[in-house]
Amino acid sequence: MSWVLLSVSSAVVLGIYELLKKLAVRDNAVPPVLFFGVLTGAVTWLLLRIATPLLPVPWHDALSVDPLTFAGHAFLFAKALLVSASWVFGYFALKHLPLTIAGPIRSTAPLWTILLAFLVLGESPGLWQWIGIAIILTAFYGFSLLGRVEGIVFHRDKWFACLILATLLGAVSAIYDKYLLQSLGLGVATLQFWFSIYLAVVLFPFVLIWRLALKDRGRFEWRWMIPVVGIALLIADAFYFAAIASDGALISVISPIRRTSVIIGFLGGVFVLKERLNLGWKSLCLGLMLAGVILLNWKSH
Repeated sequence: MSWVLLSVSSAVVLGIYELLKKLAVRDNAVPPVLFFGVLTGAVTWLLLRIATPLLPVPWHDALSVDPLTFAGHAFLFAKALLVSASWVFGYFALKHLPLTIAGPIRSTAPLWTILLAFLVLGESPGLWQWIGIAIILTAFYGFSLLGRVEGIVFHRDKWFACLILATLLGAVSAIYDKYLLQSLGLGVATLQFWFSIYLAVVLFPFVLIWRLALKDRGRFEWRWMIPVVGIALLIADAFYFAAIASDGALISVISPIRRTSVIIGFLGGVFVLKERLNLGWKSLCLGLMLAGVILLNWKSH
């Protein structure tokens, strides 16, 4: 499977993941939802590791986890810290913002990824990609105007600030993923296995602090989609990491493709969550943003 098709597959599953995540945190405490989703992923990987010797050769090879040095473990633990911070901010933002606004704003991550790829990795965006960046910023401004109509003043809203911080950290994580898979040469299964384990380790103190809080900790309700969120993320990440690890793959192309997942999240917000305020204008801004994403994927030098 080509790295472009792997990226598209990741985008489809990621869109489903975003919708399920919104359903999981709606009127629910964020820390346990986040932790139990991550724990599901870690347990799934542990079960896969136990079952690996019994699987056919292709699966055995795909799920093989290579031994790591102390430095390798440190790099993956750092990734878990980075992603955990992004998710904590992102989950709280998603709980308090409409998905039809939060999803498209999160989809601006390719813009920041491309700028970082340009500044750090020397990947040079072409003319059409710079035009795409300008279009995304225009759509971003449109969403800020629509947010005001819904009582969300972007430059003063703390949940929007959390969303932006989560998006920026996600962009940094994308650059770090390319470093781990292409520069350090880590295997996809090795990265995903230890990343899943370390995520649970990093987030355990977070949920413990929530559990021991004496007040204002929020009510937690167990929902079936919480473990499904963890499984969906594993599948989306498996496609994503495999795409990055492919020969010739460009993170500045993979990231925009992956963020087209916003279409599924947007439709879910409209038809499942019934978020239909200013739907026409939101659709227009979303269309602009997707046009910008397509141009970001246009390789012109």
